[in-house]
Amino acid sequence: MGAAALLEAIEAQDDALAMHLPFEDRLQILVDEAHSSFANSKVEGLIRRAGLRYPNADLRRLDLVTERGLDQTVINQFATCSFITRNQNVVFQGFTGSGKSYLGCALAKQACQHRLRAHYIRMPDLAEAWVLAQDKPQGVAKFLRKYTSYSLLVLDEWLLDEPDEAMRSMLLELLERRYDAGSTVFCTQYAKKDWHHRLGSGVHADAIMDRIVHNTIWFDTGNHNMREHTAPTPTPVS
Repeated sequence: MGAAALLEAIEAQDDALAMHLPFEDRLQILVDEAHSSFANSKVEGLIRRAGLRYPNADLRRLDLVTERGLDQTVINQFATCSFITRNQNVVFQGFTGSGKSYLGCALAKQACQHRLRAHYIRMPDLAEAWVLAQDKPQGVAKFLRKYTSYSLLVLDEWLLDEPDEAMRSMLLELLERRYDAGSTVFCTQYAKKDWHHRLGSGVHADAIMDRIVHNTIWFDTGNHNMREHTAPTPTPVS
């Protein structure tokens, strides 16, 4: 926990309210407050480093759950993060604007609140990081270690662009390392039936699909455009 949090708790304690308490009780209150402050600071750090596109995303504040046909029971299960302890994957699949990225960020944030390391990244950014890694000494090994190490990895815009052969090889290696070692979230417009073709229809496609489909929760985000729902109402021109 560290001494800093304990010192802050000592400085913040109200002597007028605590002076009548026995020393042991005052000490317990200080330790509890210091521990709470330390835990909150750790969670805030995890959320900050997760690189969330929507830092305020929250599973408890999803709009139009019924109208969008979202399964509240599954959402409640997501909130426990038990799927991460089981190393299960999650696929958020739906039309453009249906809230896939928001849900992915909400899951990553929930993982952080459970003191788990999570990371959000768009596929174009992952591809760029992969290209840069190949030009650095030990870059490929460091890249794979980094993205394998997260308890939860959110891959947004999955298969929006069809990966080339080098990218498919990297994805296979990354997903092989993450298999039974962590959970990966895929946010995509494409139904499962389209994945094999977009992955090149070859042996890499077979192998990548094999490491995803057998231990995955598939969640349909529907076709309700949440960007239209949350867009500000235009001000009438007089």
